[in-house]
Amino acid sequence: MKYVKNFKRNDKKLSMVTCYDYTFAKLINQTEVDCILVGDSLGMVVYGHENTLSVTTEMMKLHTEAVKRGCPDKIIISDMPFLSTRKGIPYAMEVAHQLMSAGSSGIKVEGVIGQEQVISSLVQSGIPVMGHLGLTPQYYQSLGGFRVQGRDKKSFEEIIHQALVLEDLGVFSIVLECVPNSLAKQIQEKLSIPIIGIGAGVDVDGQVLVLHDLLGLSSDQFKFVRDFSSLNSKVIEGINSYVKEVNQKSFPNLEESFQ
Repeated sequence: MKYVKNFKRNDKKLSMVTCYDYTFAKLINQTEVDCILVGDSLGMVVYGHENTLSVTTEMMKLHTEAVKRGCPDKIIISDMPFLSTRKGIPYAMEVAHQLMSAGSSGIKVEGVIGQEQVISSLVQSGIPVMGHLGLTPQYYQSLGGFRVQGRDKKSFEEIIHQALVLEDLGVFSIVLECVPNSLAKQIQEKLSIPIIGIGAGVDVDGQVLVLHDLLGLSSDQFKFVRDFSSLNSKVIEGINSYVKEVNQKSFPNLEESFQ
């Protein structure tokens, strides 16, 4: 994934957003964003689940295909679903194959400890792998919930160690989620591959956000999210205007009707 690697310590920062459907993908294809992540966050954003654990390979495949059809010109990374890298190398290979066949340019794997051989096998098979450390949503139960990671010395040093392991295994970049700025900066300086932050401060090589969050479509906003469009209120206003005009019989008018 040479294009992504070129952002290491570059003046231009890499930009990544999540996308789950054809309509938004078509819009993103017209923007200057560098990469799309078809994240398993779709379980929460699209399907309304409390976490990402119920997301299946079939779901990831269908959404990847939809995004690829709408956005053929961008790099697309798809999340490996929960436990898909814990059922052995053949199973992980099959899942990765399905996602790549659906249109992914590469896949993202949460965590590293206990799945080193799987990650290495994926990389050696020619599958670009993006790592994910810090707050890893698939591990939220063992992490004590969705909270900042790496605040104490032990976990601080452990995340650095895991990042170095991932680099040795051959991942092309790492997403670092919800960690102190100082930790993100150290990892960015120690590694030769790009570090993409989400709630990891500004001293990394790029940023990723959930599309619905940055557009202001989410009802809950995290500290690390900035609302760039405030579409939530605009959508509600637009729908209410439609209802009002339907009731007033001003929609559809003659020009919007067939004679």
